[in-house]
Amino acid sequence: DDRGDDKIPKNLFGEVVRALGLNPTEAQIKGTIQNLKTDRISFEEFLPLYDSLAKKKDNNMTEEELIEGLKVFDKEQNGSISSAELRHLLTNLGERLSDEEVEQLLSGFEDKNGLINYEDWIRKLLRN
Repeated sequence: DDRGDDKIPKNLFGEVVRALGLNPTEAQIKGTIQNLKTDRISFEEFLPLYDSLAKKKDNNMTEEELIEGLKVFDKEQNGSISSAELRHLLTNLGERLSDEEVEQLLSGFEDKNGLINYEDWIRKLLRN
């Protein structure tokens, strides 16, 4: 509340729900707040919006599902994929990440051959 009116700016809704432990996508955030008629959200308006996102939380993929999804790109079937291919996936498919976001996600995981052990990568990311 930056104005003392017990409301938060609509554009901070995503940050607030993430601070409260949810991890919605940007598309979920936009879909949740798109029909709001004002640029500020009261506590009374916030609660049902938060609740609707919390119910969607159960739709997140599990660690095993993420690993299975990356196995498709494991050409050698050795538990690794090229960092270049993973970068391409993260910046071009689904909810696209920026180059900076990808750098943060992959930092420290690439081996000397330019490969990433995707099982370790997924497990470490989900535990942070």
